[in-house]
Amino acid sequence: MEHVEYVYTFGMDEAELADYLRSRTTGVLSLADAGDAYAVPVGYHFDGERLLIRLGVHDDSEKLDYLDSTDRATFVVYDTTEDDRSWSVLARGTVHELPDATQDDFSDAVVNDLYDPLRVFGEDVDDLAATIYEFRIEELTGRRTGEAE
Repeated sequence: MEHVEYVYTFGMDEAELADYLRSRTTGVLSLADAGDAYAVPVGYHFDGERLLIRLGVHDDSEKLDYLDSTDRATFVVYDTTEDDRSWSVLARGTVHELPDATQDDFSDAVVNDLYDPLRVFGEDVDDLAATIYEFRIEELTGRRTGEAE
């Protein structure tokens, strides 16, 4: 690697991981069905223990098929700056739709407060449901560039 530029990265402790997860509202949810992978950017909220992922779902939603077939999902949040500083947090765990009684806690006002606006990709808005899923974190790791402490 004589001519390849590089930068050292360092692992994060639990407090740093939580701070980075709280600092963002979008990440990438990665799902799989056997050997077929599917990743989608999604809105999320970190409540200190779990990720609450907001999905816009409809009858023909491909992500619902992948959610049903995925035993263990991966969620990635990351950022990089112009001066080559960067960080990433990876969570692995299970994803489950919140029960109806808990969904009711997420009024339109709460959803609008916790999440960025829902991205619509050509579907009729009346056919979409903003549904909250719980990502139960089983493993959480992260790396960042910077100086060793």
